[in-house]
Amino acid sequence: MRSKARGALSGVPVLADLGDLSAKRVLVRTDFNVPLASGPGGPVVADDFRIRAALATLRWLQDRGAAVTACSHLGRPDGNVEDRWSMAPVAERLEALCPGVELMDNLRFDPGEKANSPAFVERLISGFDAYVNEAFGVAHRAHASVVGPPGHLPSAAGLRLAKEVEVLGGLLHSPARPFVVVLGGSKVSDKLGVLRALAAKADVVAVGGAMAFTFLTALGYDVGASIVDFDHVEECRKLLAMKATKLLLPVDVVALEPGGRGLGVPPSGVRGIEDTKVLGAHIPDGWQGLDIGPETAAAFAAAIAGAKTLFWNGPVGAFEDQRFAAGTEAVAQAVAACDGCTVVGGGDSVRAVDHLGLAERIDFVSTGGGASLSLLEHGDLPALAALRSAPNAPAA
Repeated sequence: MRSKARGALSGVPVLADLGDLSAKRVLVRTDFNVPLASGPGGPVVADDFRIRAALATLRWLQDRGAAVTACSHLGRPDGNVEDRWSMAPVAERLEALCPGVELMDNLRFDPGEKANSPAFVERLISGFDAYVNEAFGVAHRAHASVVGPPGHLPSAAGLRLAKEVEVLGGLLHSPARPFVVVLGGSKVSDKLGVLRALAAKADVVAVGGAMAFTFLTALGYDVGASIVDFDHVEECRKLLAMKATKLLLPVDVVALEPGGRGLGVPPSGVRGIEDTKVLGAHIPDGWQGLDIGPETAAAFAAAIAGAKTLFWNGPVGAFEDQRFAAGTEAVAQAVAACDGCTVVGGGDSVRAVDHLGLAERIDFVSTGGGASLSLLEHGDLPALAALRSAPNAPAA
């Protein structure tokens, strides 16, 4: 018998709620939207983290006699069949890791997936006896394969999805303190909602990345050619006025001089690291801030070191360019060294800790960036709401 779940998992069926699975056909929605690379015989999976994250659920089902078929999207084919987004390389890697699991081709080859078409749902679930959602990375999307099957089949949250919800939900409901949040990334508009939610819960919120310049603008700083979302300056000003949470912003930045080599442009041998400079929070005209500076990195690291609970989502600089990688690397190292409970939320943050070989030192690495933020902001997700409607869902 399952224990009664609380929070966002309340009323959500788990694997034990599926009953006897002997000779049953089970459809598992996975998030195998993995990066691909060129191999000698064609595309190959470059990073199988998301595939490995689903293995425990796939094997759990197989061990109980189920015939398992996985389904996923890959890339953005926008309803068109495109060879470059074929699931073939993913299927090859999946077979090596978990033999016997079938994999459908790309769900997004059919426009009915993103449109949440009832007809597509009917085709998708045809012949299956049960459904499992193990795709936390798309749990915030009301797509057909995410929200449709629980209305027709006995359904359950996969082991990983349930763990994601449990860990992330715990950040809002029962974090050990001090609770420190580090948020980065480029678009402040994407994270204002979660900033409001976390600012009311966290003891310290450190803001880096391009989104920090909208906050600095709200404080009256000149930020040169740095990216600013002028439509949200006033909302940032209101967040800055909140007194319950300490908000850390950059006090220095690594900036690119006017006319300097752009991001992603290979070094020419003539210009390189010399076209950048560490500046204060006031940035001269034409200069663009692209990373937190060393003083800011030290302040962020000090806050992280004292955390009992730590959540990090988003790089604090354009770390794909080595000239602007030091800030994100400093944050990643500090998170890995933190003695508290550390959670890294998806996307580029995961790429950073993987690249630096630090993933094993993080307590929990989420498979979903946008889903992590949506759960923290709203306390629920469309995928969870759909699972609560399944015919085998327990009483909340």
